[in-house]
Amino acid sequence: MFSMNQSSMNAFILLGFSDLSFQWRSIMFLILSVFYMVALLGNILIIILTTVDPHLNTPMYFFLWNLSILEMCYTSVTIPRLLMDLLKEDRSISFPCCALQLYFFIFLGSTECFLFAVMAYDRYAAIVNPLRYTVLISRRRCLQLVIGSWVGGIFLALGQAVLILSLPYCRLHVINHFFCDVPPLVKLACGDKYFAEIEISLYSAVVVMVPFVLVLLSYVRILDAILKIRSSQGQRKAFSTCASHLTSVFLFYVPAICVYVIPKSKYSLNSDRLLALFYAVIIPMLNPLIYSLRNKEVKGALRNRMNGRLCPQR
Repeated sequence: MFSMNQSSMNAFILLGFSDLSFQWRSIMFLILSVFYMVALLGNILIIILTTVDPHLNTPMYFFLWNLSILEMCYTSVTIPRLLMDLLKEDRSISFPCCALQLYFFIFLGSTECFLFAVMAYDRYAAIVNPLRYTVLISRRRCLQLVIGSWVGGIFLALGQAVLILSLPYCRLHVINHFFCDVPPLVKLACGDKYFAEIEISLYSAVVVMVPFVLVLLSYVRILDAILKIRSSQGQRKAFSTCASHLTSVFLFYVPAICVYVIPKSKYSLNSDRLLALFYAVIIPMLNPLIYSLRNKEVKGALRNRMNGRLCPQR
């Protein structure tokens, strides 16, 4: 499907952080390596806890289990390559590898956008309609929502990747980024990009803004329901239930909106590069901490597992 483009080039060159000295890149390598390992281990811990602990066998933690898998894959699409490029001079990436990286980044990012909206719907059902929760969020509905998020990400990403990689790249094939992302690839293309840019903008609106608006609407209803709770203890419990998810939502969506929705005249590709670093490694590292430190059930499950390991029953 990319044969015309591929015949005119063999590779792109990722500039990444080549403007930094080797010493600074070495420091950056060490810091990002630690962040990457923390992100992987934290998400693996969430996956294990939500799998083995019967108290976490609920829809909310089923969605969190999927989110952790997504974020492990999401950060692994970009960070290992970045770590290698920080320590070597040859930063070329073949056209097929660039195409795969672009596709999986769009696919996983799109799926995560949809999944955050699903998690907001779960909180809406639990707080606004608690008596109908088991009907609104049944096991079958959970599977449908999660499968829909993954399948939607697969097909929307395919269309987006084909569109971007079918653009004519007639300039020097140097990408001012540390991975094959949408904005730098579109900027690199030449010729008439008007209709392609419109389609990309529509995609961004569907994938980023529609789920974000649904999340905001859900939380408007949730906030209204919480304020109607008479007891302050009940309000605190309801707020604590939503705090972790709402924190993750804003950490994820705000950089995504800045990179993919706000017009490029207002944000340079250098800004995009730093924002991409934030949501590619920082957020996947923070999310397990957010969900474990602010969630009594996750902390309780971890404590039970640790006690079981340290003090096994005879």
